Amino acid sequence: MHPCRLGTSQGSAYSAFTTAVKRKAAVASREIPNQGFAVPLKLVMMGTGTFALPAFRALLDSPHDVRGLVTQPDRTGRGHHQHRNPLKELALERGLTVLQPEKVNTPESLDELRSLDADLFVVAAYGQILKPDLLEIPRLGAVNLHASLLPKYRGAAPVQYAVWNGETRTGVTIFQIEPKLDTGPMLGVVETEIGPKETSGELHDRLAELAAPLTLCVVDELEQGTVPRRPQPPGDFAKAPRFRKEQGEIDWSKSAEQIGWHVRAMQPWPGPYTFVRVSDQSPQRVLILDVEPASADDSGGVLAAGEIRVQDKRLFVGTGTEPVEVLRIQPAGKRAMAAEEYLRGRSLTGATFGNG
Repeated sequence: MHPCRLGTSQGSAYSAFTTAVKRKAAVASREIPNQGFAVPLKLVMMGTGTFALPAFRALLDSPHDVRGLVTQPDRTGRGHHQHRNPLKELALERGLTVLQPEKVNTPESLDELRSLDADLFVVAAYGQILKPDLLEIPRLGAVNLHASLLPKYRGAAPVQYAVWNGETRTGVTIFQIEPKLDTGPMLGVVETEIGPKETSGELHDRLAELAAPLTLCVVDELEQGTVPRRPQPPGDFAKAPRFRKEQGEIDWSKSAEQIGWHVRAMQPWPGPYTFVRVSDQSPQRVLILDVEPASADDSGGVLAAGEIRVQDKRLFVGTGTEPVEVLRIQPAGKRAMAAEEYLRGRSLTGATFGNG
């Protein structure tokens, strides 16, 4: 097996791989002469989202020469509150040049990038399309860290789509960037299983950590000229465009299994929501945070899609197949809570979930 293609289920092999990478980083941080490398590469990191942070930190602690960070301009939210950019904070803490162009492909931005004299651009969750003139600046081009097993789930939301579609395995692919979206040759892959209760947010963070040692492996092989470039296999292609806010709503006519996937996929954003409808009351928006399949015996009989039934202090709802039990729920403006706590003092006789 190639050293930059590993699965987390391959316990000892993967452990040895990450240990070796960490040892290289430790050698660099202690300023011990590097005996296993040629000339370290000059790198520029291009990233904005937190997915890029573990890999960025690993590169900074490696023998390679990180010249700067390119990240999105600072943004403000409600009340003019400025969003944190942990990559920028880390870069400034390490004394790096930070570039934040509104448009990274302009002649002015390209000149700034050339001034950093990089051998390689490492891209992860950056947020802008890189055009050919930019990709030609570093002698080794640019590589991208993508949170899926390509060619599946090309696009902005690969982690969510993997969970939403009920995948049991996923991973991180590092590939050479070409002008066409997410189509370049693969340089390294790490695979992992998706936990049966794992949300998109939890999986995102775990994949980010797995991407760090993989990044160092690929960068080291690029430096040594030994990295294989494998074309992405044909077929099994699926797009993963960014979800819209309204796509968080739960469709109770789907199967119990699909609803479970949806609930996990929509966390933390846009949130798996529905509306509680009780006669003579306004619909109340709630987040459904955890469900599991149940049976008609558990729920006290067959339920129509969206029909609510409370049985022995447990909250059941009908789907397009068997019922599900709601385990955790969050009413609008309140904290998340167990379903049993939500039911206290609340009558849901004749109530339904959904829009109709």
